[in-house]
Amino acid sequence: MLILTYCKRIRDLREDHDKTQTDIAKLLNTSQTMYARYERGANELPVRHLITLAEYYHVTTDYILGLTDKMQIN
Repeated sequence: MLILTYCKRIRDLREDHDKTQTDIAKLLNTSQTMYARYERGANELPVRHLITLAEYYHVTTDYILGLTDKMQIN
């Protein structure tokens, strides 16, 4: 399921970069509570946040969305 994939991917990316939910919420200019809701799938991740996260983590939006397992475009 697409929602579960992107929720897991944004959590895994955050943890792999040793960031807290608060750190990423600040990057996205949102609250920690709202960011936690994105990771749980309680709220859909807005496109603007998807793009910001892809740029921040240097991965493709397709990777975050679970459309590919390739993290970067060659």
